[in-house]
Amino acid sequence: MFRPLPRSSIAAMLVCVAAALAAQNAQTTSERVDQVLRGMDRGRYIGQVAVSPDGKRLAWIQGARGGSEIRLAPLDELSKSVRITAANSADQHCHENELAWSPDSAALAFLSDCESNSGQMNIYLASVDSGAAHVLSELKGEVDSLEFSPDGKSIAFLYVEGATRPAGALAAMKSPSGVIGEDGVEIQRVALVPAVRATDAEPGDTTFITSPKLHTYEFSWSADSKSIAFTAAEPPGENNWWVAKLYTQKIDGQPRAILDPMKIPGALHGMQIAVPRWSPDGKTIAFIGGLMSDQGVTGGDVWAVSATGGEPHNLTPNRPSTPVWLTWDGNRSLFVTEVVGGGSRLFRLELRGNSGTQLNAAGASSTEFDYPGTIGDGKTELELSATTDRSLFVFAASSYNTPPEIYAAHAKSVSGPRDASSLQQLTHLNEGVQQGWGKTVSVEWTSDAFHVQGWLIFPKPFDPSKKYPLVVEVHGGPAAATLGHWDRGGGGISATTLSGLGYFVFLPNPRGSFGQGECFTQANRKDFGYGDLRDILAGVDTVLKSYPVEPSRVGITGWSYGGFMSMFAVTQTHRFRAAVAGAGISNWLSYYGENSIDTWMLPYFGGSVYDEPAVYAKSSAINFAKQVKTPTLVLVGDRDGECPAPQSFEFWHALRDLHVPTQLVVYPNEGHGFTDPSHRRDVIIRAADWFVRYMPAAP
Repeated sequence: MFRPLPRSSIAAMLVCVAAALAAQNAQTTSERVDQVLRGMDRGRYIGQVAVSPDGKRLAWIQGARGGSEIRLAPLDELSKSVRITAANSADQHCHENELAWSPDSAALAFLSDCESNSGQMNIYLASVDSGAAHVLSELKGEVDSLEFSPDGKSIAFLYVEGATRPAGALAAMKSPSGVIGEDGVEIQRVALVPAVRATDAEPGDTTFITSPKLHTYEFSWSADSKSIAFTAAEPPGENNWWVAKLYTQKIDGQPRAILDPMKIPGALHGMQIAVPRWSPDGKTIAFIGGLMSDQGVTGGDVWAVSATGGEPHNLTPNRPSTPVWLTWDGNRSLFVTEVVGGGSRLFRLELRGNSGTQLNAAGASSTEFDYPGTIGDGKTELELSATTDRSLFVFAASSYNTPPEIYAAHAKSVSGPRDASSLQQLTHLNEGVQQGWGKTVSVEWTSDAFHVQGWLIFPKPFDPSKKYPLVVEVHGGPAAATLGHWDRGGGGISATTLSGLGYFVFLPNPRGSFGQGECFTQANRKDFGYGDLRDILAGVDTVLKSYPVEPSRVGITGWSYGGFMSMFAVTQTHRFRAAVAGAGISNWLSYYGENSIDTWMLPYFGGSVYDEPAVYAKSSAINFAKQVKTPTLVLVGDRDGECPAPQSFEFWHALRDLHVPTQLVVYPNEGHGFTDPSHRRDVIIRAADWFVRYMPAAP
């Protein structure tokens, strides 16, 4: 006679079976993710690109055995490239980057750790004729942003002497100890080395230019090589970029603040400034100014101010796109790169007025070219390498459907738009390389009064007769944008990897993003999680109308601001079947006192949490936690200073208490941007497995 098992035994058995199935599913997902990542890791990496000032040679960094290497060739014969290196032999592979041409085009400076056992980077100078490189510096710390003085006698750079971590808030924060905000603060300053060695045996001395009381973020030489313009703030530097001032300083003088956005009236009040560039005549400094949520992610309008100070002038008011980087072309015009929707553009801006005092835009600009993806020389955001006369721009470019290559664009002498097809492709390093994800299309829709753009990546493989699940991936920022780009894998929350696993992936650029003008970027102030979520949901509706997506299998994910949106969205709607929140923010009130970058919040929330607690509370997911039904995976680094781990703990704790399926994973020794490849791989495996569990892809 069959004897039934006790209920407790049945329950235990079911738990074991469920655990076994989950383990089997996780293993299958892991294998599939690895297979997709292997398929994505194709083609050759292209790093920094630098054309010589005379336009005759090109230097670039490309992937090679053992990592990457610097190549140098005549611009019209790139197939005859040679390696430039500080290595002692062809078999020695080092980390080498940060290319900088001498003004006479005769030498190339770069950073290398070839002669270091500790990974310390030093500055080297190589003759382009002989290729021989010699060291110019003896540094002990973080070094970045090499730039020759216009007279060619010195090389300036950003330097954190004795650094224990990279500058900025993305890297893992040091464990708190001592007097917080005072002990162990690391200061980034502008330093100089001579562009020639003092002797054949010894490198030259390093001289600091800027004050140890100022943390410097960016700098620009004056044309006479006697002064620099720079953005800086009082330390700690990772917290105060959002309140940085614009300074000028003689090389042997004292800093003078010529612009403080916190004190001026008008549209720039309380906003951020970046990319200062001194006009050739020394009278004007142009820069990008606007609402920016992240250091290094630039966007806003083009502004100009007299080099002696005074009222700044907006040169691109009401422009329906987002200028990002600029360079002068004489004293009366600028070349500017900008984000347009989810793509990039270079345009020329003619200027009118008295240089340095009443400079203003002429009201007309001419497009040099548009590109449906990402462009740049590998330095700052959307920066292009240019010849001295600004007749030629060189850069790397890629899109979701086009692998990276190096391109050239000749400045036009007549007005009229020019599209990407007129660009000159200089390299064919990735010719024939196939993408490891599905085709990608741009999607546009209307939400409230806004025109919104996003990207839709198809599943791979794709069968139009089937219905597929959809994952919405919200970018970080919020002042940023998802631009088309080639993805070589590497892990982390990855839209292209999810596509390779059989999902449609939707990447919206909702209000608060770059690409639609400064009013659009500022449209989510005091409104986090409301208008931007409406934009995202309207975009999902647009996708559902035109593509074979199963409405009951829609998920959401994101990192940083995208992590916040993932947390907040599941408190406001039950449309999402599963969520993965990476480095999110669940409680803006407690976050204000926990993070290392609180100054970014002031323009977004209208004041500090002590001044505007209701604004912070209304966008806090934790206050609506009882409405959550969506299974949510929560991921975070234990040393994240931008979105500290307690924010993830709070959300996970609430969902656990409410019996909503959830899991929290904390990664050791990681900051906001993960650096350990095994952790990055683990993130995408766990995220993929979570979506497979709650909204599996079509078989």
